[in-house]
Amino acid sequence: MLYKYQDYQESCEVIRDIIGDFQPETALILGSGLGFLADEVEAPVYVPYNYVPHFKGSTAPGHKGRFVFGKFCGKNVVFMQGRLHCYEGYEMEEVAFPIRVMKLLGAEKLVLTNAAGCVNREWNPGDIMLISDHIRLFGFSPLTGPNIPEFGTRFNDQSEVYDAGYRRIAAEEAEKLGITLREGVYMFFPGPSYETPAEVRAARVLGADAVGMSTIPEAIFASHAGMKILGFSLLSNMAAGVQNKKLSEEEVLEAAQASSEHFSALVRACIPKM
Repeated sequence: MLYKYQDYQESCEVIRDIIGDFQPETALILGSGLGFLADEVEAPVYVPYNYVPHFKGSTAPGHKGRFVFGKFCGKNVVFMQGRLHCYEGYEMEEVAFPIRVMKLLGAEKLVLTNAAGCVNREWNPGDIMLISDHIRLFGFSPLTGPNIPEFGTRFNDQSEVYDAGYRRIAAEEAEKLGITLREGVYMFFPGPSYETPAEVRAARVLGADAVGMSTIPEAIFASHAGMKILGFSLLSNMAAGVQNKKLSEEEVLEAAQASSEHFSALVRACIPKM
Protein backbone atom coordinates (compact mmCIF):
# COMPACT_ATOMS: atom_id res chain seq x y z
CA MET A 1 0.00 0.00 0.00
CA LEU A 2 1.29 3.45 -0.91
CA TYR A 3 -0.21 6.22 1.19
CA LYS A 4 -0.67 9.79 0.01
CA TYR A 5 -0.14 12.94 2.05
CA GLN A 6 -3.93 13.37 2.15
CA ASP A 7 -4.28 10.04 3.97
CA TYR A 8 -2.08 11.26 6.80
CA GLN A 9 -4.01 14.52 6.94
CA GLU A 10 -7.33 12.68 7.19
CA SER A 11 -6.08 10.59 10.11
CA CYS A 12 -4.76 13.70 11.81
CA GLU A 13 -8.07 15.52 11.41
CA VAL A 14 -10.06 12.71 13.05
CA ILE A 15 -7.71 12.69 16.03
CA ARG A 16 -7.75 16.48 16.22
CA ASP A 17 -11.55 16.39 16.51
CA ILE A 18 -11.12 14.28 19.66
CA ILE A 19 -8.16 16.01 21.35
CA GLY A 20 -9.01 19.58 20.37
CA ASP A 21 -6.12 22.04 20.44
CA PHE A 22 -3.87 19.77 22.54
CA GLN A 23 -0.48 19.54 20.83
CA PRO A 24 1.97 16.81 21.84
CA GLU A 25 5.64 17.69 21.71
CA THR A 26 6.92 14.19 22.41
CA ALA A 27 5.65 10.84 21.11
CA LEU A 28 6.42 7.58 22.90
CA ILE A 29 5.91 4.10 21.46
CA LEU A 30 5.58 1.34 24.03
CA GLY A 31 6.72 -2.16 23.16
CA SER A 32 5.71 -5.60 24.44
CA GLY A 33 4.88 -5.53 28.13
CA LEU A 34 5.78 -1.84 28.46
CA GLY A 35 2.33 -0.29 28.08
CA PHE A 36 2.16 0.46 31.82
CA LEU A 37 3.97 3.78 31.29
CA ALA A 38 0.92 5.26 29.59
CA ASP A 39 -1.07 4.65 32.78
CA GLU A 40 0.88 7.52 34.35
CA VAL A 41 -0.45 10.14 31.94
CA GLU A 42 -2.36 12.99 33.61
CA ALA A 43 -5.84 13.81 32.29
CA PRO A 44 -5.55 11.17 29.57
CA VAL A 45 -7.54 11.24 26.35
CA TYR A 46 -7.74 7.85 24.62
CA VAL A 47 -8.03 7.34 20.87
CA PRO A 48 -8.27 3.67 19.81
CA TYR A 49 -6.48 2.92 16.58
CA ASN A 50 -9.66 1.54 15.02
CA TYR A 51 -11.26 5.00 15.32
CA VAL A 52 -8.69 6.47 12.96
CA PRO A 53 -8.98 6.14 9.15
CA HIS A 54 -6.12 4.35 7.36
CA PHE A 55 -4.86 2.84 10.62
CA LYS A 56 -4.30 -0.88 11.11
CA GLY A 57 -5.12 -2.82 14.27
CA SER A 58 -2.58 -3.95 16.86
CA THR A 59 -2.86 -7.68 17.57
CA ALA A 60 0.34 -8.51 19.48
CA PRO A 61 0.01 -9.78 23.10
CA GLY A 62 0.28 -6.96 25.65
CA HIS A 63 -0.56 -4.21 23.11
CA LYS A 64 -3.78 -2.29 23.83
CA GLY A 65 -3.88 -0.60 20.45
CA ARG A 66 -4.64 3.01 21.33
CA PHE A 67 -3.17 6.49 21.57
CA VAL A 68 -3.01 8.17 24.97
CA PHE A 69 -2.75 11.98 24.94
CA GLY A 70 -2.01 14.06 28.02
CA LYS A 71 0.64 15.35 30.43
CA PHE A 72 3.61 13.17 31.39
CA CYS A 73 6.44 14.53 33.53
CA GLY A 74 5.19 18.05 32.83
CA LYS A 75 5.29 17.64 29.05
CA ASN A 76 2.54 17.30 26.45
CA VAL A 77 2.88 13.77 25.11
CA VAL A 78 1.21 11.14 22.99
CA PHE A 79 1.79 7.49 23.83
CA MET A 80 1.24 4.65 21.43
CA GLN A 81 0.07 1.99 23.85
CA GLY A 82 0.94 -0.85 21.51
CA ARG A 83 2.52 -0.79 18.08
CA LEU A 84 2.12 -2.51 14.73
CA HIS A 85 4.46 -5.20 13.36
CA CYS A 86 5.24 -6.59 9.93
CA TYR A 87 4.53 -10.11 11.21
CA GLU A 88 0.88 -9.12 11.71
CA GLY A 89 0.65 -9.04 7.91
CA TYR A 90 1.39 -5.34 7.50
CA GLU A 91 3.81 -3.66 5.16
CA MET A 92 6.56 -1.50 6.63
CA GLU A 93 4.79 1.66 5.48
CA GLU A 94 1.65 0.58 7.33
CA VAL A 95 3.62 -0.21 10.47
CA ALA A 96 5.25 3.22 10.41
CA PHE A 97 2.12 5.16 9.38
CA PRO A 98 1.37 6.50 12.91
CA ILE A 99 4.74 8.27 13.04
CA ARG A 100 3.79 10.77 10.35
CA VAL A 101 0.37 11.33 11.92
CA MET A 102 1.98 12.17 15.28
CA LYS A 103 4.40 14.46 13.47
CA LEU A 104 1.47 16.32 11.87
CA LEU A 105 -0.13 16.61 15.31
CA GLY A 106 2.97 18.46 16.53
CA ALA A 107 5.39 15.85 17.90
CA GLU A 108 9.02 16.66 17.09
CA LYS A 109 10.59 14.18 19.53
CA LEU A 110 10.18 10.40 19.64
CA VAL A 111 10.98 7.82 22.30
CA LEU A 112 11.00 4.27 20.96
CA THR A 113 10.92 1.28 23.31
CA ASN A 114 10.89 -2.43 22.66
CA ALA A 115 11.48 -5.79 24.28
CA ALA A 116 14.41 -7.53 22.58
CA GLY A 117 16.52 -10.65 22.70
CA CYS A 118 20.02 -10.10 24.06
CA VAL A 119 22.81 -11.11 21.67
CA ASN A 120 25.72 -9.67 23.67
CA ARG A 121 27.04 -12.47 25.88
CA GLU A 122 28.38 -9.99 28.46
CA TRP A 123 24.93 -8.62 29.29
CA ASN A 124 21.96 -10.05 31.18
CA PRO A 125 18.18 -10.41 30.84
CA GLY A 126 16.50 -7.44 32.49
CA ASP A 127 19.20 -4.99 31.35
CA ILE A 128 18.16 -1.87 29.44
CA MET A 129 19.99 -1.09 26.21
CA LEU A 130 20.24 2.42 24.82
CA ILE A 131 19.99 2.07 21.04
CA SER A 132 22.95 3.73 19.32
CA ASP A 133 22.30 2.38 15.82
CA HIS A 134 20.38 -0.33 13.98
CA ILE A 135 20.71 -2.95 11.25
CA ARG A 136 17.92 -3.67 8.77
CA LEU A 137 18.61 -6.35 6.18
CA PHE A 138 15.07 -7.67 5.71
CA GLY A 139 12.28 -6.26 3.57
CA PHE A 140 11.84 -2.98 1.78
CA SER A 141 12.25 0.33 3.55
CA PRO A 142 9.01 2.03 4.65
CA LEU A 143 10.14 4.86 2.37
CA THR A 144 9.85 2.67 -0.74
CA GLY A 145 7.62 4.25 -3.36
CA PRO A 146 6.97 7.88 -4.28
CA ASN A 147 8.53 10.33 -1.82
CA ILE A 148 6.19 12.65 0.11
CA PRO A 149 8.23 15.88 0.22
CA GLU A 150 6.04 17.39 2.95
CA PHE A 151 7.78 14.97 5.33
CA GLY A 152 11.34 14.81 4.00
CA THR A 153 13.79 14.37 1.15
CA ARG A 154 13.95 11.42 -1.25
CA PHE A 155 17.33 10.24 0.10
CA ASN A 156 17.59 11.04 3.78
CA ASP A 157 20.73 10.78 5.88
CA GLN A 158 20.88 7.89 8.37
CA SER A 159 24.25 8.58 9.97
CA GLU A 160 22.69 9.54 13.31
CA VAL A 161 19.18 8.13 13.58
CA TYR A 162 19.35 8.05 17.39
CA ASP A 163 20.21 11.51 18.67
CA ALA A 164 23.61 11.73 20.37
CA GLY A 165 22.43 14.46 22.74
CA TYR A 166 19.50 12.34 23.88
CA ARG A 167 21.82 9.39 24.40
CA ARG A 168 24.01 11.53 26.67
CA ILE A 169 20.95 12.55 28.67
CA ALA A 170 19.90 8.93 29.08
CA ALA A 171 23.37 7.88 30.22
CA GLU A 172 23.55 10.71 32.75
CA GLU A 173 20.09 10.00 34.16
CA ALA A 174 20.77 6.28 34.39
CA GLU A 175 23.92 6.97 36.38
CA LYS A 176 22.01 9.23 38.79
CA LEU A 177 19.40 6.50 39.28
CA GLY A 178 21.99 3.77 39.76
CA ILE A 179 20.68 1.89 36.69
CA THR A 180 23.05 -0.17 34.58
CA LEU A 181 22.47 1.13 31.06
CA ARG A 182 23.99 -0.73 28.15
CA GLU A 183 24.49 0.93 24.77
CA GLY A 184 24.46 -0.97 21.52
CA VAL A 185 23.07 -1.91 18.12
CA TYR A 186 19.57 -3.28 17.54
CA MET A 187 19.00 -5.61 14.59
CA PHE A 188 15.59 -6.05 12.99
CA PHE A 189 14.15 -9.47 12.17
CA PRO A 190 10.64 -9.75 10.68
CA GLY A 191 9.27 -12.48 12.99
CA PRO A 192 6.91 -13.82 14.19
CA SER A 193 9.21 -16.78 14.83
CA TYR A 194 12.06 -16.01 17.16
CA GLU A 195 15.48 -15.97 15.56
CA THR A 196 17.38 -19.23 15.14
CA PRO A 197 20.70 -19.78 16.93
CA ALA A 198 22.46 -19.45 13.57
CA GLU A 199 20.74 -16.12 12.87
CA VAL A 200 21.74 -14.88 16.31
CA ARG A 201 25.36 -15.86 15.67
CA ALA A 202 25.20 -13.99 12.33
CA ALA A 203 23.75 -10.93 14.08
CA ARG A 204 26.61 -10.97 16.56
CA VAL A 205 29.18 -11.14 13.74
CA LEU A 206 27.48 -8.17 12.07
CA GLY A 207 27.80 -6.12 15.26
CA ALA A 208 24.33 -6.42 16.79
CA ASP A 209 23.85 -6.49 20.55
CA ALA A 210 20.11 -7.17 20.51
CA VAL A 211 17.52 -8.54 18.09
CA GLY A 212 13.83 -7.80 17.75
CA MET A 213 10.79 -7.53 15.49
CA SER A 214 9.91 -3.82 15.64
CA THR A 215 11.21 -0.26 15.98
CA ILE A 216 13.15 0.10 12.72
CA PRO A 217 10.23 1.03 10.39
CA GLU A 218 9.20 3.74 12.88
CA ALA A 219 12.76 5.00 13.32
CA ILE A 220 13.24 5.32 9.55
CA PHE A 221 10.00 7.29 9.10
CA ALA A 222 10.79 9.53 12.07
CA SER A 223 14.33 10.20 10.88
CA HIS A 224 13.01 11.03 7.40
CA ALA A 225 10.56 13.51 8.94
CA GLY A 226 13.28 15.24 10.98
CA MET A 227 12.19 13.97 14.38
CA LYS A 228 14.81 13.53 17.12
CA ILE A 229 14.84 9.96 18.46
CA LEU A 230 15.72 8.27 21.74
CA GLY A 231 15.53 4.47 21.70
CA PHE A 232 15.56 1.84 24.45
CA SER A 233 15.48 -1.96 24.33
CA LEU A 234 14.48 -3.93 27.38
CA LEU A 235 16.57 -7.08 27.09
CA SER A 236 13.86 -9.50 28.08
CA ASN A 237 15.77 -12.72 27.40
CA MET A 238 19.00 -14.06 26.00
CA ALA A 239 18.53 -14.67 22.28
CA ALA A 240 18.27 -18.19 20.88
CA GLY A 241 21.38 -20.32 21.31
CA VAL A 242 23.00 -18.09 23.92
CA GLN A 243 21.53 -20.29 26.64
CA ASN A 244 20.20 -23.82 26.41
CA LYS A 245 16.52 -22.93 26.73
CA LYS A 246 13.50 -22.26 24.54
CA LEU A 247 11.96 -18.80 24.14
CA SER A 248 8.35 -17.80 24.82
CA GLU A 249 6.01 -14.81 24.82
CA GLU A 250 5.43 -15.32 28.54
CA GLU A 251 9.13 -14.86 29.27
CA VAL A 252 9.15 -11.53 27.42
CA LEU A 253 6.11 -10.16 29.27
CA GLU A 254 7.35 -11.41 32.65
CA ALA A 255 10.73 -9.74 32.13
CA ALA A 256 9.03 -6.44 31.24
CA GLN A 257 6.97 -6.61 34.39
CA ALA A 258 10.01 -7.40 36.53
CA SER A 259 11.93 -4.45 35.07
CA SER A 260 9.03 -2.00 35.06
CA GLU A 261 10.18 0.03 38.06
CA HIS A 262 13.65 1.01 36.88
CA PHE A 263 12.66 1.22 33.22
CA SER A 264 9.82 3.65 33.94
CA ALA A 265 12.06 5.65 36.28
CA LEU A 266 14.61 6.11 33.50
CA VAL A 267 12.03 7.23 30.94
CA ARG A 268 10.47 9.64 33.43
CA ALA A 269 13.90 11.12 34.15
CA CYS A 270 14.72 11.62 30.46
CA ILE A 271 11.50 13.24 29.23
CA PRO A 272 11.90 16.63 30.99
CA LYS A 273 15.50 16.93 29.74
CA MET A 274 14.75 16.25 26.07
